[in-house]
Amino acid sequence: MEGGSSHNFVPPSAGFDKSCVLDVKPLRSLIPVFPDASQAPPFACMPPFGHRYSSFYPFHVPQGSRTSPNLNSENPSPMRTTGLMPAPIRSYRAPAPSGPLGERGSSMGGAEDEDGHFDAHLGSSSSRKKTVKVSSSRKKNKKSRDGDSLTNNGSGVNFVSVMTPFQLEDGNRELVNYVLMNFDALRRRICQIEDARESKNVLAHLKAGNIVMSKKIRTNMRKRIGVVPGVEIGDIFYFRMEMCAVGLHAPPMAGIDFISGKGDAEKDPLALSIVSSGGYDDDTEDSDVLIYSGQGGYTHNNKQVADQKLERGNLALERSLNHGNEVRVIRGVKDEVISTTKVYVYDGLYKVHESWTERGKSGCNIFKYKLVRVPGQPGAFAVWQTIRKWKDGFSSRAGLVLQDLTSGTEPIPVCLVNEVDNEKGLASFTYFPKLKYSKSFTSMPPSFVCNCHNACLPGDMNCSCIQKNGGSFPYTGNGILVSRKQLLHECGPTCPCSPNCKNRVSQTGVKLRLEVFKTKDRGWGLRSWDSIRAGTFICEYAGEVIDEVKLKHKGDEGEDDEYIFDTGRNYDSFKWNYEPGLLEETSNDINVDYNIPYRLIISAKNVGNVARFINHSCSPNVFWQPVLYEHNSQSCLHIAFFAIRHIPPMTELTYDYGNSCSNEADNDNGSHRKKKCLCGSSKCRGYFG
Repeated sequence: MEGGSSHNFVPPSAGFDKSCVLDVKPLRSLIPVFPDASQAPPFACMPPFGHRYSSFYPFHVPQGSRTSPNLNSENPSPMRTTGLMPAPIRSYRAPAPSGPLGERGSSMGGAEDEDGHFDAHLGSSSSRKKTVKVSSSRKKNKKSRDGDSLTNNGSGVNFVSVMTPFQLEDGNRELVNYVLMNFDALRRRICQIEDARESKNVLAHLKAGNIVMSKKIRTNMRKRIGVVPGVEIGDIFYFRMEMCAVGLHAPPMAGIDFISGKGDAEKDPLALSIVSSGGYDDDTEDSDVLIYSGQGGYTHNNKQVADQKLERGNLALERSLNHGNEVRVIRGVKDEVISTTKVYVYDGLYKVHESWTERGKSGCNIFKYKLVRVPGQPGAFAVWQTIRKWKDGFSSRAGLVLQDLTSGTEPIPVCLVNEVDNEKGLASFTYFPKLKYSKSFTSMPPSFVCNCHNACLPGDMNCSCIQKNGGSFPYTGNGILVSRKQLLHECGPTCPCSPNCKNRVSQTGVKLRLEVFKTKDRGWGLRSWDSIRAGTFICEYAGEVIDEVKLKHKGDEGEDDEYIFDTGRNYDSFKWNYEPGLLEETSNDINVDYNIPYRLIISAKNVGNVARFINHSCSPNVFWQPVLYEHNSQSCLHIAFFAIRHIPPMTELTYDYGNSCSNEADNDNGSHRKKKCLCGSSKCRGYFG
């Protein structure tokens, strides 16, 4: 591994003026200086090896010595560097926000929109002021444990590095997923806290970004030209801070990331990556060619008032034209699920082929750069363009068998597609979007309904549904699940709250544009035309509820029911929740095991919905969550599927089928027979069922 050393900076003083951020030359490091690890308590966190964990364990990695720059809070100067630099911020390309910000109905017009007023010095006093407040009881516990007052490093407590120095410098796919899952879990929790406080202008993603960057929950800090280890073409990001944390694009605001050449810092810079998100006059319609506008000359209200200069990012793109180096391109596209937001798509490597200047609409000169995609890469932005044509009716879906296999049962049609062979239909079954309980099935007695007459509101501790969920509203304002729970309680039909109550997410049917498609070797599968954000509800597992006697009878008679969902199977434990220590909270409901009131067995062979087509994977992108709500004077258990991580369009949806319990594993018949796994994952167990 190269570049074992890193350089950090000391946060400016509390007198730092945030309004001056765009007028100063920014620092070259995102990471504040930490005390020696021997003086800090260990940070208990899940290990960075994918999403499966049996327990927490402490990471205690010495940080080594750090070299601090000489800073002035009013006029910070760049660091002198030796060796490789972590995440430099070299330039800005940031018009003012054009819409409301934050988790609820935010405007994600790229870094230019969402980060326009963000303090780029991710450890400064101004950003620390935004950190979520800690409880008084936790403060007392921390003080008594350490025997000293709290140190002020962002969230009020010292943490040792989560990642090893090598993992910080160079990542892999598992580390990238680990960082992104931690970031979004923390962001969702901050949204949950601020929703309960009725905070309207909270930028949860910036708070989360400040914490994960300062606590070193990040990877690929070493800047590089070309491929970033662990980041794949087609990966999607909902926030610029996610790209910063995994080393795809370092600046939290600037549209151009670059590295300076040896010697004079401005002599021979080279561009590393660019973000085209609609804030500038870019030509983005061609999937293989991008006409990119230079940076500079704009005011905070997004009006060009001066000619752009050949410096910083503009100069870096010009030098990349001469050197012919590859440049990573991230494109911003409209989110079809939440129309006010954007999704950032990593579109792979491009090269700068031409550059010129032209006069803009304001009469000022603008630099233009023509970037051409390197051949032989898998499609990314092109996939989004194709899907948009399908949705707009400009072209028909290739291999289309049925427009809507649900026959209007779901709010959004689900098409059937086969591009593999000539099979034109499915085995006969009745599409039904909910569970069907037989008359002989006895469920739990009804639970207490809520007393909310409009809609259940976060922070209303008089709501019995919130009380049953541990005192917190389980979803964000956009209906995103905050954290995996042992048992999730939703409002039921008898609750007096309105039908559009945010605590009924899993009961509202399919909201994504899904398609059932023929796979090459695993029968039919399920995927989405829409991008899916982590924590998004996908569908319920619908079908006929059967008892253990009927399940055993299927096995005894050799009936092979491949559409059984059984909560009684053994499932690998995994952690999807945020790390409470990052917010100075006590561990709450972090048990990785489900706590369900009774065993639920569902057969979707004859009656079911789209969930019956979700295939197994040992490294899935979807997890199941038990949900309980009252129906027909009984409390009924349901199985809801949520996204583990961000899922790009046209990616197959998978979950872990689990394995039969030990007392059933010897039964070689029917529904208990183990099947060969074809998931192709690096963590494949070789079998399932």
